[in-house]
Amino acid sequence: MKLDRYDIKILQILSRDGRITKSNLAESINLSVSPCWERVKRLEEAGIIEGYGAKINADLFAKKTPVMVEVTLGKHHVTSFQRFEQTMQDCPEVADCFATGGGVDYIIRVMAKDIDQYQRLIDSWLMSDLGIERYYTYIVTKTIKQTPQSLDIDESLAE
Repeated sequence: MKLDRYDIKILQILSRDGRITKSNLAESINLSVSPCWERVKRLEEAGIIEGYGAKINADLFAKKTPVMVEVTLGKHHVTSFQRFEQTMQDCPEVADCFATGGGVDYIIRVMAKDIDQYQRLIDSWLMSDLGIERYYTYIVTKTIKQTPQSLDIDESLAE
């Protein structure tokens, strides 16, 4: 699917404000409501827009302790990576998991009830033979900056 400047602008706006009204979105990109909304529907149907969500302040009702973890696996085989990654997908405490290059295999953000829950989680991973050779734990003491994910597309790429 080719995107033009209107599509890119729609994606940029919706990535910042998924609750914007149809008319405000249309006004923001200088289109009438009908063609604007047809573009949104087309972007949804193409899978470019996967869904809409809300940023929840979980600290107000369920305080969590963020923990960053670097993990290096002992074996670098496809099956080792698949087994580890599936475990991360299935673990509700894992908020983010990134495969990385340059020293460690994965960087994980765990949201635990407390440090004890985090340690029990790590212990369960070590006992389940996920192939973890080494891990380093970093307790987050303060969030300095946390930016909601927004879309930054170079408009010069538009067709």
